[in-house]
Amino acid sequence: MRASSQFAEATSGVVYVHSSPAALCPHIEWALTSTLKAPAKLRWTVQPADPAQLRATTDWYGPVGTGGRLARALRDWPVLHFEVTEDPSEGVDGERFSFVPGLGLWSGVTGASGDVMVGEMRLRAIVAEARAHGRGTATEIAAEIDRALGTAWDDILEPYRHGGDGSDVTWLRRDVG
Repeated sequence: MRASSQFAEATSGVVYVHSSPAALCPHIEWALTSTLKAPAKLRWTVQPADPAQLRATTDWYGPVGTGGRLARALRDWPVLHFEVTEDPSEGVDGERFSFVPGLGLWSGVTGASGDVMVGEMRLRAIVAEARAHGRGTATEIAAEIDRALGTAWDDILEPYRHGGDGSDVTWLRRDVG
């Protein structure tokens, strides 16, 4: 009899390279191919928010945790704007990784609807830390929650998420629901 696992072994997701200089495109494809151990199929198009840059997306399928490995592979180029999603699967929450030059890499847990979820213990820690350091005002706590939600990353990436005429578009928006 085969033992069943309550956790998925594989999942899928999407890599969104929102903005890249043309010279980096082959290197990005190589890094994704190396991480996925399969050809990354990217079709580069002009980024409407910055016509001097290119954008591409690719779906991926692999072991749980692949999203994090892809994000780590891409963050080596600090000029990129990118996001990597890992879909929730049986017994495993999803994740979203966002990278913006100057802010670095942010990651958050996502639910089945794509919403970023901040757990109870993290929220309690935000409140406790604010109280301990005399920063317990609603404005200061809201700022910490915004950090946990990746709001600064979303604010910068939002213009890059919109597609131009005729380009492939997969919508990834923070205001779902």
